Amino acid sequence: MTFVTARHSPAPALREGDRVALLVPGSHQYVDAVLSLLSAGIFPIPLDPRLTPTERARILGDLAPKVAVEDEAALLALIDPVGRRGLPRGRPIHVTSGTTGVPKGVFSGLLNDRAARALVAEEQDLWGFTADDVNLVLSPLYHSAPLRFAAGTLLAGGRLVIPPGGFDPPAVTEAIQQQRPTTMFCVPTHLQRLFAHWDAVGVPDLTSFRLVAHAGAPCPAVVKRQLIALFPPGTTWEFYGSTEGQFTACRSEEWLQRPGTVGRARPGRWLTVDDDGAIWAGVPDHARFSYFGDPGKTATAWRDTARGPEFTVGDLGRLDDEGYLWLDGRREDLIISGGVNVYPAEVEDVLAGHPAVRDVAVYGVPDPDWGQRVCAAVVGDIGGDELGRWARERLAPPKRPKEYHFTEELPRTLTGKVRRGDLTSDSRR
Repeated sequence: MTFVTARHSPAPALREGDRVALLVPGSHQYVDAVLSLLSAGIFPIPLDPRLTPTERARILGDLAPKVAVEDEAALLALIDPVGRRGLPRGRPIHVTSGTTGVPKGVFSGLLNDRAARALVAEEQDLWGFTADDVNLVLSPLYHSAPLRFAAGTLLAGGRLVIPPGGFDPPAVTEAIQQQRPTTMFCVPTHLQRLFAHWDAVGVPDLTSFRLVAHAGAPCPAVVKRQLIALFPPGTTWEFYGSTEGQFTACRSEEWLQRPGTVGRARPGRWLTVDDDGAIWAGVPDHARFSYFGDPGKTATAWRDTARGPEFTVGDLGRLDDEGYLWLDGRREDLIISGGVNVYPAEVEDVLAGHPAVRDVAVYGVPDPDWGQRVCAAVVGDIGGDELGRWARERLAPPKRPKEYHFTEELPRTLTGKVRRGDLTSDSRR
């Protein structure tokens, strides 16, 4: 790759339209740097700092960042030194693999002043961000949703609370008690772990919260009802979206009336479902996107309708007469583990690179703590320990299979597709 690593040498001068890969842990300075870059028309690419060199090269090759930031000093150099930060002129380029497993950057392009104001106003109007907000950050900031909530809070004049060392129920509980946060984004796994901890030590005072939003994976009904019971009335929400864009928002009180729904279209957007059950969302101009460097993939994601342009990410669902959406399934074969999207095609590509692997299929199985855990069915002359070492060198932790099952052959259809539904405990060897 041709980008410069800003670790032991100064970063090159950046210009409007340049891209900057962020490969450092989340922090207050991280969000400041993201907002400083976007206000200058420079696009940050937030990435998991645990990515292996192989993964980094695969992801960043087409995105061609001007610089890759890998330490705190280089990150600080990106922040406007006199605080003259304006409105974001675009969205960060978050990377999604899609069902093909090929990483693609979701690119908003440079926004004009009107669109930039609309982008910020839409989030503030929906979530009510103000200067009094204290946002408790639970998820890694390289993910789109927690970064969006954190940035919206800072743009409104609020502040962030980021417990050290990643998500830890005792540390989060202490932060709630001492910092009195008003907002929090989480995934169902966070809630499950927090509730288990509170069952043991007692529930902290949660009255400071005005907004608790969850997304990222289906939420078990028992967890949802406990969430509603513990937090102040009217404060809990679910939303449904993707890296590409946001579809719905749903107050828990609406969910209680229609259990299982993920809500209605967000304000200013609309939803349709085609004859195949695919969900399409219409969005305002400032929410348009393309897949960076891939006009073909972009074209398949969008369609023109009488009402306006709509996009899909391939999820399936149903709409009732009042416009409430129910999901029938995520993108084909997608595994959601702890709120993190894991695409089997990407993991299979890495495992198949081992010379002793003849065939491989990656799939998810239910897990009480993580929602799903990643498993691999393997055909080949290799053991789980050796294949595990291979994966650790090439895959970030959420993508590494937690179980390897070895078999003589994989169940396939006549057209050669793996029948992942057949990869049950009865068919593993």
